[in-house]
Amino acid sequence: MNIKPLGDRVLVEAIELQEVIKGGIVIPDSAKEKPQEAKVVAVGPGKRDDNGKLIPMDVKVGDTVLTSKYGGTEIKIDDKEYKILNASDILAIVEECCKAKCK
Repeated sequence: MNIKPLGDRVLVEAIELQEVIKGGIVIPDSAKEKPQEAKVVAVGPGKRDDNGKLIPMDVKVGDTVLTSKYGGTEIKIDDKEYKILNASDILAIVEECCKAKCK
């Protein structure tokens, strides 16, 4: 199925991180917080200003982003869970960096 978000909306897929505490105990899904890191799957064309000019989106397909914890609408497509967010629900783009630089 092909989904194209409208306006300034973005389709994302949550990045699930498995949580293990120091003792090696795995935290069950029911006890985890909602993931805030997601991969951008599709992007709408952008929002229009008062003059009708298109304001382009800040994110693109493939970006890893941080989203607001409870924003957006959750949908299920082909047994995969996605979320459709407004651009304002995206807090930041996570940039990959070299480990040597980030120490």
